[in-house]
Amino acid sequence: MGVQVMMIAKLHSAVLPLALLLVSTGGTTMATGQTRTEKLPAPTLDEHSTAHRETAVFAGGCFWGVQTTFQRIKGVTATTAGYSGGTKETANYGAVSSETTGHAESVKVVFDPTRISFGTLLRVFFSVVHDPTQLNRQGPDVGTSYRSVIFFTTPEQQKIATAYIAQLDAAHAFSRRIVTQVVPLQAFYDAEDYHQDYAEKNPNNPYIQVCDIPKIAALKAQFPELFQEYKRK
Repeated sequence: MGVQVMMIAKLHSAVLPLALLLVSTGGTTMATGQTRTEKLPAPTLDEHSTAHRETAVFAGGCFWGVQTTFQRIKGVTATTAGYSGGTKETANYGAVSSETTGHAESVKVVFDPTRISFGTLLRVFFSVVHDPTQLNRQGPDVGTSYRSVIFFTTPEQQKIATAYIAQLDAAHAFSRRIVTQVVPLQAFYDAEDYHQDYAEKNPNNPYIQVCDIPKIAALKAQFPELFQEYKRK
């Protein structure tokens, strides 16, 4: 199956069910079937770094929406859509879409921890970026490439992420248990150029309109102190 055909199939599988969901609930959807109007509590364990550069890698469904949300957070200095969890040889959209490579669609987030902490990024990740209770899928996008993962780059990130998941589960923040994996980052491979800033380049794409624009709206509503406008360079 060609890349263009796969992207069209993704579009068709997503738009109708999610459009119906938006009409029926009247809420802000995270492209998952759940709605959330309030942000989650802050992590009780967080970092206090004096460094000005740190990297985190998140996977939470289609990387288009994950990237466009993180781009709008103050303190985030760069984002890249890509693949993590598999090998270099299979780090391409065609292979990853076969769901046989071990890769997850991921986003590398470079941020200034003196302006925004890793724990705060986690809070946004779980609040508005995706539904962490869905196993190997996000809404209409089904497969292990859409799984929820935090690929930690430091032992401190591992501790903070693991503690926050336990905190949210203990508080019954979601109706189901969180299934997010916390695993070490082995490698990150940049996705193809046409995937970078995809939501910015294609704002009228129905998939972006239904699945990803609501995430931006939720970020702005729930975290106005963190929100910044983004213009691609």
